[in-house]
Amino acid sequence: MRRTKRKNMHRDRGRKTQSRERLSHANGRRTISATEAARSFSELLDRISYRGESFVIERGGEPVCEMSHVKPLRFTGADLLSLLYSLPKPDPGYWDTLAEATKQRETVPESPWES
Repeated sequence: MRRTKRKNMHRDRGRKTQSRERLSHANGRRTISATEAARSFSELLDRISYRGESFVIERGGEPVCEMSHVKPLRFTGADLLSLLYSLPKPDPGYWDTLAEATKQRETVPESPWES
């Protein structure tokens, strides 16, 4: 009997386990429990990486996080300008403080290597 159990256990190791996931009706993404995600983490990473799938991880029936493929960060020069224009304008006292700080700064000696 002992030998049979080991043989069956060995056969099960080669099989892929079926995860208990369900399709969420709210956002069309697959939902999986935190326990199942931990048990099949490598398989989840493969599915996200190669198939582009996304998963919502739940703990106690409540969504906790989402696992999905990382999208490349895009930040253009136009985005930077838009951000700078959206910042509040400095008050006049700021410019006075800045001018005073630059006046008190020591001058850098000229380089002996430059002629």
